[in-house]
Amino acid sequence: MTRVPTATDRRVQRPVGELMRHWREQRGLSQLVLATRAEISTRHLSFLETGRSAPSRDMLLRLAEQLELPHREQNHLLLAAGFAPAFGDSPLDAQEMAPVRDTLRQILAGHDPLPALVVDRGWNIVEHNRGFAVFTEGAAPHLLRAPMNALRLALHPEGMAPRILNLAEWRAHLLTRLQRRVALTAEPRLTELYRELSGYPKTGGPEPEVPDTGDLMVPLRLDHRGRELALFCTIATFGMPLDITVAELAIETFFPADAATGALLRG
Repeated sequence: MTRVPTATDRRVQRPVGELMRHWREQRGLSQLVLATRAEISTRHLSFLETGRSAPSRDMLLRLAEQLELPHREQNHLLLAAGFAPAFGDSPLDAQEMAPVRDTLRQILAGHDPLPALVVDRGWNIVEHNRGFAVFTEGAAPHLLRAPMNALRLALHPEGMAPRILNLAEWRAHLLTRLQRRVALTAEPRLTELYRELSGYPKTGGPEPEVPDTGDLMVPLRLDHRGRELALFCTIATFGMPLDITVAELAIETFFPADAATGALLRG
């Protein structure tokens, strides 16, 4: 059976110079700006983009750094130029990933009874703790099937949305995060996810009010069995990862924003 090329395959099949130009334009940089940052001449960069000169491996990695390309896109550049990838791409269930899985589970278990989850680059949930059940309560079964998507669960009318008391505010927060990821990666699946989430009906909560000047961050305000929970989220990633899967994981942990929420969840 012939495999249909994916959007990623098509990017890899493009000439390396064309890929470099694509990412430079995606970042809104002129040749002069990128060349200056990479400490090369504009003429040399122009020759690389048009294919008149072949880039070295070191040059590609230098340009990728200045373009702030994710590990996955850096590998695509190297492959397009005929070089071996710089970063591994191991499935999370691979044997060599056991230390990563153990670390994630220790972090999640240690955060109980407060909710915590681990998501991949598409916000698909790969691990969660027991406290996460406060988010899934009452959600439609189709939203809880693997791969469970954290953003879809939060914003879908049959998910958390009807229980989010500041839905418009939280929706804007999540969509902004997703939009930034789309701009960073140009990943078609993320673009499709953004369009889907943006099309959900704007129901389930009041319109956002002007934030209190004393607020330090936007909390998630959730109705839980008639009680209001106020939670704020922190996001952690692995430092200096050399594997794409590890680099794309994010640990999202939720903390009580007030004493009443802490007492309710811990009690």
